[in-house]
Amino acid sequence: MKFPVIKTSLPGPKAAALIDVDRAHVSPSYTRGYPLVAEKAKGLWIHDPDGNVFLDFTAGIAVCATGHCHPKVVAAIKKQADNLLHMSGTDFYYTSQIVLASKLARLMGDGNNKVYFGNSGAEAVEAAFKLARWFTKRELNIAFFGAFHGRTMGALSLTASKVIQKKHYNPLIPGITHIPYAYCYRCPYNMSYPQCGMECVRWVEESLFRTTMPPEEVAAIFVEPIQGEGGYVVPPPEFHIELNKLAKKYGILYVADEVQSGMGRTGKMFAMEHFGVVPDIMSLAKGIASGLPLGAMVARSEIMIWEAGSHASTFGGNPISCSAALATIELLETELIKNAEIRGKYLMAKLGEIQKTAECIGDVRGKGLMVGVELVKDRESKKEAPEWRNKIIQRAFEKGLLLLGCGQNSIRFCPALTVSAEEIDLCLSIFEESLREVVNNK
Repeated sequence: MKFPVIKTSLPGPKAAALIDVDRAHVSPSYTRGYPLVAEKAKGLWIHDPDGNVFLDFTAGIAVCATGHCHPKVVAAIKKQADNLLHMSGTDFYYTSQIVLASKLARLMGDGNNKVYFGNSGAEAVEAAFKLARWFTKRELNIAFFGAFHGRTMGALSLTASKVIQKKHYNPLIPGITHIPYAYCYRCPYNMSYPQCGMECVRWVEESLFRTTMPPEEVAAIFVEPIQGEGGYVVPPPEFHIELNKLAKKYGILYVADEVQSGMGRTGKMFAMEHFGVVPDIMSLAKGIASGLPLGAMVARSEIMIWEAGSHASTFGGNPISCSAALATIELLETELIKNAEIRGKYLMAKLGEIQKTAECIGDVRGKGLMVGVELVKDRESKKEAPEWRNKIIQRAFEKGLLLLGCGQNSIRFCPALTVSAEEIDLCLSIFEESLREVVNNK
């Protein structure tokens, strides 16, 4: 069993020197919560240049699904690098992209699908956005408050996570209406589930479609099966079922953004499987290739009928990224999805135990290894405690545990799907210690 090792003040001298160079030459638009400089990594363990060792419960923002530098993924990358680095799937054919497309197409629904490849989640969402317009010939779209779909202009127009992401970029793409997500812990309609009767879906048809948004002009509903940056918010079981029914009633496409929730993270290949819905279009990235840049947009074959030249990407579906993805999917199917399910239940149960004696934990929610903890000043008022959240993450870093925030006041637990029960116990020991020190002002 490994343990974090903190040899220096953080950042250490070598890391601090690198950070100084970064500040001089790297865009200040990046968000760095704490001064980690990653030098090398294996599994769930990251080393910095000064010899400090950290337990990583971020997985590179839910990207390194198979853990850092999994030997089977590394072997696939090396083998592909010896044969072909690039030939552009836009204009030519090559084996790894074709095989991966076939695999992804068969994973969604009945398998009658086609795949577009890009380099990131934002590109996958952009492709879905464009395809929905191309296919329906409609100009309006629906997205959700709290949603994060990316920072390119189309994806950003769908995003409604933080105002800083949109500041000075208006006007964005018009015709997008944001509506409340099914956030039961903080119901925007001041109702309680299940007595609410899914008011968040009923409102769309009975209010939005009757007053300001003609449904026959709506191309798509863009939705995260479980909201990621919005706070790891898990909707009730009926939410996607009812919303998808509403979409079908009016010929609206149902687009699932599985960039963070997909590729086994929730204990199923795609999070939407938990809700019994097969979307019309799905966007994938993050965990798809264990850290290599790759995005994919999967759509039903009868929808992806756009013409040659309608959309393309020079680097999208790079041979090495595709080979890494194929190795990743094999690991997911043979062992890691099951591990995510088992370890996720264990993580949720252990967090529930901490919640019993920690008044500041208002809600514990998640599926598989996509788990969020919402911090509040007290459970009765549910007043958000973002300052505690930020200090807890910083304190955990100082003790050798890497965590990330999400939403206004939540902490996400999204480790590699290889995580062990012992690593979860160690994480929660450091987390609970950090939480109690911050809340008790120690």
